[in-house]
Amino acid sequence: MSEVPAPSPAHKLLVVDLEATCWERRVHRAEDMETIEIGALLVELADPDAPPREFQAFVRPRERPELSAFCRELTGIRQADVDAALGFERVFPRFVEWIGPLDGLRFASWGRYDRRQLETDCARHGLAYPFGDEHLNLKHWWAAKRGSKPCGLAQAVVKSGFVFDGEHHRGLDDARNIWRVVRAAAGSAVDELGHAVT
Repeated sequence: MSEVPAPSPAHKLLVVDLEATCWERRVHRAEDMETIEIGALLVELADPDAPPREFQAFVRPRERPELSAFCRELTGIRQADVDAALGFERVFPRFVEWIGPLDGLRFASWGRYDRRQLETDCARHGLAYPFGDEHLNLKHWWAAKRGSKPCGLAQAVVKSGFVFDGEHHRGLDDARNIWRVVRAAAGSAVDELGHAVT
């Protein structure tokens, strides 16, 4: 039996949080979801306390362009925000350009949802998904580091002794809070993030 090769170490961590179209439970279908906001931080692991680069962009959904009242209330994203935005096929390439070279980059998010949603949106729009198979599930990494069960981001912020900074369920605010709890849990062992894949 052959061993799976260890991922090459990363020196940059891309912390991504997406918001997407959504509906009340009785009518919600995951396959209908489309990204409506991309929020991200690009962290240099060699200098984890330096301010990370930040990205935020709204995205106009194509299949169901009108946001549900449930979605607007959950995210605080207005219909006007997405109406004025470009479509995924234009925003995502700008996001990838903002990231820069992908060598030494580890894609990370709070759970697997964000990766799956990006893969779905890339396929829907005929774009290549550029991040490969390696993904760091920060929800599981954080829980393992703390010896606790995985939980939602808002709960992780409280368990870390923080107050949520900004608006929950907004891309960039969530990405900032993800990094706060991960950075606190990592302590002096931030370099572990460059080797971890969950």
